[in-house]
Amino acid sequence: MLSLGHKNLDVWQQSKRLVVHIYKLTKNFPSHEMYTLISQIRRAAISIPSNIAEGASRSNTKDRRRFYEIARSSLVELDTQIEIAIDLDYCNADDIREIEKEINQLFSRLSTLITKTK
Repeated sequence: MLSLGHKNLDVWQQSKRLVVHIYKLTKNFPSHEMYTLISQIRRAAISIPSNIAEGASRSNTKDRRRFYEIARSSLVELDTQIEIAIDLDYCNADDIREIEKEINQLFSRLSTLITKTK
């Protein structure tokens, strides 16, 4: 593994933990959702730490900020997909309580990171 600076960012570490929680949540979804909602949710979750890492590796401030914005957009996408999963009764409020906290914290942290990247 590379020893790079983004791995020291709390926001990257937390987003990586969120991915693990999302995988655990979606493993109990109906199997017919494997190539639709499960795939979408997992890809959105994985996109968050991936874009934080890519942004942190950019030397251009504008590029770095753009990748952080993409990470935040993926977080919003993930939030929407989880709401759809709740509406479909694939999970409930108890199932996502910790995930919901993480999403809110990450949104705030990413917003701060974007604002500070000038």
